[in-house]
Amino acid sequence: MILRPQTSPRYPGTLAGAPSTVSLPTVPAWLRRAVPDAQGLASKDVEDVALVVGAAIGALDTVVRRQERWAGAWRQRLALSAAAVTAKQAGRVEDESALRDSVLLTRPGDFLSVGPAGSMLLAWRRLAGTPAEKLLTAASIGAVLDDLGLRRDDEVVSDLADDLRQLSAGIGTVGTLTGAFAAAARYGFARAFGCWLADALLAQQLGWARAVPLLGAEAALGASARPRRSAADSVATGIETNPERAKSLLAAQARAALRAIDLSAELERRADRLLAVAPKLRAKAADAVVNKLLSDDAIVASEKIAGMSDRGLRRLFDRLVELGAVRELSGRPTFRIYGL
Repeated sequence: MILRPQTSPRYPGTLAGAPSTVSLPTVPAWLRRAVPDAQGLASKDVEDVALVVGAAIGALDTVVRRQERWAGAWRQRLALSAAAVTAKQAGRVEDESALRDSVLLTRPGDFLSVGPAGSMLLAWRRLAGTPAEKLLTAASIGAVLDDLGLRRDDEVVSDLADDLRQLSAGIGTVGTLTGAFAAAARYGFARAFGCWLADALLAQQLGWARAVPLLGAEAALGASARPRRSAADSVATGIETNPERAKSLLAAQARAALRAIDLSAELERRADRLLAVAPKLRAKAADAVVNKLLSDDAIVASEKIAGMSDRGLRRLFDRLVELGAVRELSGRPTFRIYGL
């Protein structure tokens, strides 16, 4: 029997074995050269760096607005990278694999068992999965602070939410970015929370449905991300008086944007392969498994999926690995985890 490419009723518009009809995102060579690094900052003005960052964010915005089916997996993979850096900066030893295990191998709803590092991953997953307009509410901010292990009370959360509303009122890209870190520092919160706030504010500014975790994975930010002036002044004016610090934050945002674009290209190729073989899958509920793989970082082999037995799911994953459509991410013979 000869298998011929044909449109699948479960995956409309997808041809088995056919490449994506949407071109992969590319970044011009001049933009990659122009993205400032630690060595090139001193010779540039803040305005020059901001122009380069604007181009990088514009390229990322193009990827976001395509609203690809694999965008959920992309955001959650970025969230995992951010959580790994956050955990390391907090003195934890968990890497990406250990963080993934802490969340996926915990019984659904039992978030108290994920541990401190796992909670950090939940904070970044919250950023990636919550509608952008709800990220900076008092309830959301309080939950994220809990996840990051930061002490807070309701009055602090309320005051911080008020400050962030001023930041989101349109004071410009540079002011919003530096102001996010200033707001975090004002209340004594760690750099990681400033990264989280900056990503949330960027999503709201650009009108994205979901935020893209960017700055959390920028380990090079370090202590230099802490502004010296008061957050109240930064929130009011949107201007960072230390230009070197502002340029450092902008450079990190540009690097993060290009890294996210590169990951989107990689995941698009993998998603295309998965969608190409999807019409060949004969297992019941195979479409639900495919959708889950496209919308999340990974799936544990014991995932409960309606219409799919544990044995059937394992056999389906074995088939997908054989076809080169997914990867086994844990490297273990048991408690296996699969993803794009």
